[in-house]
Amino acid sequence: MANLSCGIVGLPNVGKSSLFNALTRAEADSANYPFCTIDPNVGVVELNDRRLDRIAGIAESKKKIPAVVEFVDIAGLVKGASKGEGRGNQFLDNIHHTSAIVHVVRCFENDNVTHVHGGIDPVDDIKTINMELVLADLEMTEKAVQRIKKKAKGNDKEAAATYPVLEKVLAHLESEQPVRTLDLTDEDWKKLKAYRFLTSKKVIYAANVGEDDLPEMENEHVQAVREFAEAEGNKVVPFCAKIEEEIAQFDPEEAKEFLNDMGLEESGLERLIRESYRLLGLITYFTMGPQEARAWTITEGDKAPQAAAVIHTDFEKGFIRAEVTSFTDIDELGSEKAAKEKGLMRVEGKDYVVKDGDVVYFRVSTK
Repeated sequence: MANLSCGIVGLPNVGKSSLFNALTRAEADSANYPFCTIDPNVGVVELNDRRLDRIAGIAESKKKIPAVVEFVDIAGLVKGASKGEGRGNQFLDNIHHTSAIVHVVRCFENDNVTHVHGGIDPVDDIKTINMELVLADLEMTEKAVQRIKKKAKGNDKEAAATYPVLEKVLAHLESEQPVRTLDLTDEDWKKLKAYRFLTSKKVIYAANVGEDDLPEMENEHVQAVREFAEAEGNKVVPFCAKIEEEIAQFDPEEAKEFLNDMGLEESGLERLIRESYRLLGLITYFTMGPQEARAWTITEGDKAPQAAAVIHTDFEKGFIRAEVTSFTDIDELGSEKAAKEKGLMRVEGKDYVVKDGDVVYFRVSTK
């Protein structure tokens, strides 16, 4: 499976590095001035999944290995980044290499923390970054249209088919709209596969609130972001970077007690990690045994041989069948054996689309 990651972006001083620190406990530099993050920090974060805990307990596994999400903390962007202002060129290049965007937005008031624009207006902040990404895409598309147009005139059939789609993209970008909001057919999107549009990436807005907004994590700024995100078809996950950094220093039991004391069932980061996993179009299947219980990450829609390949690439070629039991059945009956005795274990072939929560044993040929 391809290496998928979420790029953490936002204006300077909105809480990007604090969020990254809390996610990964990496202690990236964090300071009250722009461009503190110079090179993109990369962190791999475990997905907290109670299903893995349950099957590890049932199998009495010696160890358990969770699914993970990769996050990249990218240098703060400023107005003019599309023209190279600040660290714009590096910022845009770093986003190109991520699969989705976690856009951190400042939704708290604090006179002691500088805002690059001097005032708190999260929707305006979002629009600033969106515009820079649109402008970068616009420049790329203008050049692409000229190249494709020449090829189309030279009787290149593929170029002739792609040219009108690129013209639609160009017009959409000229109206200052991100590519992801353009209504195209699946066939049109296939024609655009070679073009890495920054504004085609899916987005989660991570709304950074103040301690005074806990436990509800709601205020007028968050509400404004929600309205903006809903119009785009994107999600909002509120969190408090300052509190999350504190929680990250605790062991799991201390963290749980701390959250309970604050009236929170789970941390904002747990929700963010879960939503990021979904945003990337990822699902989890499990393997279980006395030595190891493991969550394996695949892309939604992957068939059994592709799912087997994440265990070992040779498994796809040597795939014979998959023995599949749902987590729900094992959870309810207390063991794989009990589920099998009740006829709930299914034998599936190469066309089976693996489901989230499947517990699978693959039969493969080693020849």
